[in-house]
Amino acid sequence: MDTATGTAANTAAGTATDRAPQAATSTDPITGPDTSADPATGPDTSAAVDGPAAEERLRRWRLVLGGDAADGTGHALAGRDAAMDGALTALYGGRGGGRNGTGGGGRSAGLGGSAPSVARWLGDIRTYFPTSVVQIMQRDAIDRLGLATLLLEPEMLEAVEADVHLVGTLLSLNKAMPETTKETARAVVRKVVQDIEKRLATRTRATLTGALDRSARISRPRHRDIDWDRTIRANLKNYLPEQGTIVPERLIGYGRAARSVKKDVVLCIDQSGSMAASVVYASVFGAVLASMRSLDTRLVVFDTAVVDLTDQLDDPVDVLFGTQLGGGTDINRALAYCQSRITRPADTVVVLISDLYEGGIRDEMLKRVAAMKASGVQFVALLALSDEGAPAYDREHAAALAALDAPAFACTPDLFPEVMAAAIEKRPLPIPDGERPRR
Repeated sequence: MDTATGTAANTAAGTATDRAPQAATSTDPITGPDTSADPATGPDTSAAVDGPAAEERLRRWRLVLGGDAADGTGHALAGRDAAMDGALTALYGGRGGGRNGTGGGGRSAGLGGSAPSVARWLGDIRTYFPTSVVQIMQRDAIDRLGLATLLLEPEMLEAVEADVHLVGTLLSLNKAMPETTKETARAVVRKVVQDIEKRLATRTRATLTGALDRSARISRPRHRDIDWDRTIRANLKNYLPEQGTIVPERLIGYGRAARSVKKDVVLCIDQSGSMAASVVYASVFGAVLASMRSLDTRLVVFDTAVVDLTDQLDDPVDVLFGTQLGGGTDINRALAYCQSRITRPADTVVVLISDLYEGGIRDEMLKRVAAMKASGVQFVALLALSDEGAPAYDREHAAALAALDAPAFACTPDLFPEVMAAAIEKRPLPIPDGERPRR
């Protein structure tokens, strides 16, 4: 078994032991605290220990190791434990042996290849494991056991635990999806989109409204629009010691940005297969930004072709089903299209979301970025917009962008509003620690 799969299997099995009823405390009355449960070293069989604690220790290791003949536990499972072990073995069993693939008489992996058996398995893992682990196991099943083809059946979609990664898989299957499945697929996608909007929309609007107000400062503000912090700093030279006050000869304030369009935003999204989660989050954010009257938002997706989905921004589900995950990449062509739509460069923010694996003309791409920045455009390059860490990306292109003062970094959905606020206010971007590019 590869390292990533082994980690997933051990996570699931370890969670199963945590959720199952415990037969004893984790401290053995004979040997003291249980320090043997270290995946790097395996179970401690150096001393024969009797009692409930030792039995519980072997039970937990048996669930993690998967019952291979050489796992060293000699422990048999029954009841709920056996059912959990069966669900794990079906996915991580390995063809020649136990879940670790070391051979020796264990059961082989497989869900039977039929919709009923897969549906039962999906129900089992939702019974035995928490949602976060269920989603990991579903993704592994898609990669290892061909679950993706069964997702074309409505019954399967109703049984799965929906998340951003599942939405990405469904979008990649969109063209092959029969009509009988599409409505169910849209319902699954809409549920995930609504959950994301509920989590992020309010804070995004509040953060960007504040940034827009601050970016629209005026020199003759009404009293309620005065920016007192900046006004005081601008008038420190007018301090009267005898009066203990400052004479505010110059007032600095900001207008109410909601009255008119203050900024143009262009989201340029790479729809290659590796960017699936980013496409989902970017589509939701695009819809949120489009709902703000003070922003004029454009959403463009690209592979080797460029598609403008701006007219569908009122419904992010329509946007997502307008994408086509899995193509090549031509960033230069996409940026050329975005550049042609810019009419107010000093008031425009362009957000490129891509892993920067350019299939087009690299030098032309960099020239376009330099030209946009020289005209006053605020340019933001995100290697990913997802909950995961930094993805694989083209480091040479990222360094070249950094040299143009356009650093490329991975961004979580929770950080995105702050990144956009900084771009709108033309202040340094809040790049996460460890993400600062080297030039």
